[in-house]
Amino acid sequence: MNDSIPVIRAVDHGTAKLMPDVDRERAWLLTVDGAPQSYVDLDEPTHLEFEYARRLGHVLDTVAEGGRPLDVLHLGGGAFTLPRYLAATRPGSRQDVVEADRGLLDLVAQHLPVPAGTGITPHAADARGWLEKAPAASADVLVADVFGGSRVPAHLTTLSYAREAGRVLRADGVYLANLADAAPFAFLRSQLATFAEVFEHLAVIAEPAVLRGRRFGNAVLVASRHPLDVPPLARRTASDAFPARVEHGPALREFIGDARPVTEGEAVPSPVPPTGAFGIG
Repeated sequence: MNDSIPVIRAVDHGTAKLMPDVDRERAWLLTVDGAPQSYVDLDEPTHLEFEYARRLGHVLDTVAEGGRPLDVLHLGGGAFTLPRYLAATRPGSRQDVVEADRGLLDLVAQHLPVPAGTGITPHAADARGWLEKAPAASADVLVADVFGGSRVPAHLTTLSYAREAGRVLRADGVYLANLADAAPFAFLRSQLATFAEVFEHLAVIAEPAVLRGRRFGNAVLVASRHPLDVPPLARRTASDAFPARVEHGPALREFIGDARPVTEGEAVPSPVPPTGAFGIG
């Protein structure tokens, strides 16, 4: 039973709230302006509560042989859910976490500190600015989970941004992004078209109802220059407590259709989610 009390604080980009989970002794939900950002169990870092986080976790589990340390760049920090997960599942990994909201970083450091020796290094910086200065071929995995409130910022959706991601990743590296959209999927299709210009192999992981256009929801984009090992990923996502489907190959190309890559002048944030789309209205 978690007897902790909520923490509410004004941060750089809104009002952050840490809510204790009454069912787990040291677990917390982080929201910013009411939008869920992270869920962390300090006693069990491998516990991934959010559906999209579980899907990102499945990819991270399958991008290399189990337990092998990775060099990972996280764009978007929140409460460091995935960096903690990787530190537990792939000890020895080196992880840079870039978060634009310094106040949020301070809040997390105070109330949900990352244990020493985990190889996780936080940086208070804009994600795109940091990426453009990062060394070439320096990351095995790049995870983009950046939301301004509940929307992906426009400057993280363009072809030039995708090219920077490709530059920073090693030849066998993998790009992952948490996106959100609904039918007719103008945003998601444009993102797929954009990353298809840089990466030969793409996949999307989402709940079947989302892919069928029945509701707004998250979709995890996976992009790589080398073939993705889809079967084990598909098995993991299908057997999850929150089943999802992996779309790739011809079906995904058909989904992209006539969508075009996003230029700097055309870039817009991801769509505004409907009220209550992520469980908090």
